Amino acid sequence: MTDALKRLSEEGVAIWLDDLSRKRITSGNLAELIDQQHVVGVTTNPTIFQKAISQGDGYDQQVSDLAARKVTVEEAIRMITTADVRDAADILRPVFDATDGQDGRVSIEVDPRLAHNEKATVAEARQLAWLVDRPNTLIKIPATMAGLPAITSTIGLGISVNVTLIFSLERYRAVMDAYLSGLEKAKERGLDLSKIHSVASFFVSRVDTEIDKRLDGIGTEEAKALRGKAAIANARLAYQAYEEVFSSDRWNALEKAGANKQRPLWASTGVKDPAYPDTMYVTELVAPNTVNTMPEATLEATEDHGEITGNTIAGTYEQARADLDALEKLGISYDDVVRVLEEEGVEKFEASWNDLLKSTQAELERLAPSEG
Repeated sequence: MTDALKRLSEEGVAIWLDDLSRKRITSGNLAELIDQQHVVGVTTNPTIFQKAISQGDGYDQQVSDLAARKVTVEEAIRMITTADVRDAADILRPVFDATDGQDGRVSIEVDPRLAHNEKATVAEARQLAWLVDRPNTLIKIPATMAGLPAITSTIGLGISVNVTLIFSLERYRAVMDAYLSGLEKAKERGLDLSKIHSVASFFVSRVDTEIDKRLDGIGTEEAKALRGKAAIANARLAYQAYEEVFSSDRWNALEKAGANKQRPLWASTGVKDPAYPDTMYVTELVAPNTVNTMPEATLEATEDHGEITGNTIAGTYEQARADLDALEKLGISYDDVVRVLEEEGVEKFEASWNDLLKSTQAELERLAPSEG
């Protein structure tokens, strides 16, 4: 069996796991994935934590202690999730040290209900960074309009950020601009730029899900021929934008001062449509200095039968642009698609957060000590 994950790493793609749970930490599974499957980072989101906390008894002791102290459900969630992130960060610390801070990172998200509140997002980012208290943490901030200035402020404080929920090329350019502005603020403050890192999480599969639905509605042969092409085209053009911004004079001045490039991170890489190869959003997006965060099923599929054939983004920009133009000609508005996806993305994370509140509240009540 070819070691596809090793090949992927050698091509400059950092493999991160899009999942975390206490069981994964305590069983040694996370350490095993790092050791044997080239995993060099972890991403989390409210959905992942909601699933982890509502399954099994791994959190019972901590929840019981929190219930005895009568903490609020919000505080309980923060204590539980930051404990997992701290432990995962410790397991990944050797990777962090070996890669000079580029990998070995664990992401934790600000409360998604703050997605449209700049000041509260920055305050939450500072609080999370303080609570986890590990240098290899990334604070996840959504790329909403309010999120952009929050990213600049947070980076300006020297806090490393994973910008999430990016769907459009225009918004991605705004994210890179927010990062550079943050680095400029940090430089003015006299902070060490070499210690600040960032990734920009560009979502992939959800773009195909939304556009394919619209193509199916049109139903012509021409429409059918475009199924499954939009997400990869969109991501490849994002990489083109990344290459442009991180070769600009503005960037070069920051790089001379010790700054790190903000790597594109391919998120939402689990294939939703069984008609497509289950490794499609990995094998078709191979390029240097990128991150691919995968659900475990995608990681296993890539290891089992992923074909890594070198850089699959170089030389594709003209075709990618043609694929997106063809959608516009069919009457599918790119701007409308990305707007819908961003709104849905924020709503989904909010809904997961509310589910997390409910399931944690239920656990606090279940494990509360009897009075007396």
